Formats: sequence, structure tokens, C-alpha cells
Amino acid sequence: MTDPLTLTDAAPSTIQLLDQEGRRHRHPELTPALDALGEDAVRAMYRDMVLTRAFDTQATSLQRQGELGLWAQSLGQEAAQVGSGHALAARDYVFPSYREHGVAQVRGLDLRELLALFRGTRHGGWDPKAHNFHLYSIVIATQALHAVGYAMGIQRDGDVGTGNPARDRAVVCYLGDGATSQGDANEGMVFAASANAPVVFFVQNNQWAISVPSSTQSRVPLAMRGGGFGIPSLRVDGNDPLACYAATRIALERARSGGGPTLIEAVTYRMGAHTTSDDPSRYRTREEEESWARKDPIRRVRACLEREGRAEEDFFSAVEHEADELAAATRDHCRSLRVGPPTEMFDHVYATPHPLVAGERADFVALEESFADDAGAAS
Repeated sequence: MTDPLTLTDAAPSTIQLLDQEGRRHRHPELTPALDALGEDAVRAMYRDMVLTRAFDTQATSLQRQGELGLWAQSLGQEAAQVGSGHALAARDYVFPSYREHGVAQVRGLDLRELLALFRGTRHGGWDPKAHNFHLYSIVIATQALHAVGYAMGIQRDGDVGTGNPARDRAVVCYLGDGATSQGDANEGMVFAASANAPVVFFVQNNQWAISVPSSTQSRVPLAMRGGGFGIPSLRVDGNDPLACYAATRIALERARSGGGPTLIEAVTYRMGAHTTSDDPSRYRTREEEESWARKDPIRRVRACLEREGRAEEDFFSAVEHEADELAAATRDHCRSLRVGPPTEMFDHVYATPHPLVAGERADFVALEESFADDAGAAS
């Protein structure tokens, strides 16, 4: 297989392996990367996408009912997240932004664990080590610096380029198109290129950074920005999980072998609001939304499965039933969440005990106890 990751000044074409009618297309470099997919892989992708959307839809409803303070929808971006997520090895590490619900699903995280952050009952809500899936980054693009730092740590541990698949590993940093305009993202790419760090920047270009279109943010395709840092780049159809899988697999193999960073631009669309505090009808047209709705990634994968005879109606019905059960469990779990003790904020600041944090914790406990004393004196 030839290497598609070469630096070029030319505008990249958008690679598509599965069109919106469910038909497969060959690509000389990316199609061979699909050989590693098992017979049931496309079915598994379909299931992950449907479950992610069911959870995401339910979480959006819960926010509208006042059960969550905020929610960031992934509606329409399931293929980019699930396809790339399936390319990850167990030892690879993910740094998400705040809407990578599909990646969390693929990594085996119980999606309901995402809710505590948005309900405000926990500082984070899950153990990043359990699935090599880091906490959500609410501040735009901070995860780029974290990802590159972690990747440089992998280098220093000697877990890159050994040729041993049980040892070599890499990092994927998920970014939105808006994040590429932030300083942290650009600084992360500078360090990644300079250190030849084993990191893949997976940019989901969903066309809108809140109300600013991607065409305003960048006069060139976002994939071309990689060349300015010396980072090879690919541009894929982000509503095509097979193209997202193949591109990410190639980039990860390159990173693990010591080839350095890669930037992937997945061209997709945010079918919902930026977050539940946003009203997209203020800045985009119904015609645009309807155009992208016809490219719905879940409908596309179902068409592929039906066209190729890889799934019967029983399979689709079973997935829908599982999605309904997840939605119901999500409602129950959300409403059962309770605020933990405030001192939890000091528990995971550092990996090991730190005297400064211990002192701040003691001061906080003393402050809380003083309120209790004041209440007792008043009574």
C-alpha cells in the first residue's frame, strides 16, 4: 500500500469510500486499510452509531426538561466518531473535546457516565484509565496541548517504533473546526511536528463554530493547515465511517511506527445545535440543513448493509430495541445522580499526594465547618 500521507501544497480531495446511497468506492491508498475489518465490522459500526444517537437525543431532551445544565449534541457526526474510534487499538489514548459521545461508545465507556459532568454532580465523571478515554475538555482546544504532551511522554517511555504491536501506541486528539482557530491547537501542532510526536489530530469540520462558518475561519480546506506545520494531512468524507476508519488506521500505524503526527479533516455536519444554549436557526438556512440531512450517516450505513445483504430486518429491529432500552436507562440514571462531597475537587489534582493541595483541602474543610458552628450559635 502506498503512503497517502505526503506533504503537498495542492488542495486535497475529499476521499469517500461509501457514498450516501450505500455504495462502496475504491481508493488506491485507503481501500486496502479496510482489509483489517472483520465480517461484522460494518454491523458493529451501525450499532454504535444508532446507540450513540439514541443516547444523544435522550440527553438533549433531559436538558430541555431541566435535568442537565447543558448538552453538546453529536447529531450527524456519528460516522466520523465511530469510524475513527474503530481504528483505535486498546493501548492508544484519546483526548476528546466535549461531544465525542460516539468515540466513548466505541471505547466501551458506559455513555451514562458522561451525564454527571453536564448535571454538575462530579468533576469529570469517569476514570480515564479504564478505557484510555480522557475527560471532556470544555475549554476549546486545550486538549491539543494535553494530547501532544501525552504523546511526547509515550516517546520518552520508548513505546513508539519498537515494531512490537503489544507495546507501540499513539494518541488521537479530537478537535472541531472552530478549535483550529485557537492558539492551543496551533501550539500543539508546532510541538507535535517539532518532536515528531505520535499523535493524530482528528478535526471534525461540522461547518459551524457556533455561528461562524468554516469558510470564514479558513480560506483553504482545514487539511491544508497541516502542511504549514510540516504535518501530512488527509481530507475525508466525515459522514462515511469507512473512510474515517481507513484514514485513522493509516495515521495511527504511521504514528506508532515513529512516523510522527498526522492531521485528518473529516468533512461532516452538525445537524443539531452547537449546544443546547444555541439556536442554529439564527444563522443557517433550512435548505442547508435539509441538504445535509440527505447525507445522514446512519441511513448511509443501513443502505450499505441492505445492499450487500449483510443484515436482515431482525438485526435492525434488535438494534432499535437496544437503543430504546439505553434511552430509558439514560433517563433513570440521570435522575438518580446526586452531588458528591465538595472535597472531591481535591482528589485527583495530582497523581500523588501534594502538600499544597492537602493544605487547601484542610482550609476548605475548616471553612465548611465554620458555617456549621455559626448556624449552631445562631440557634
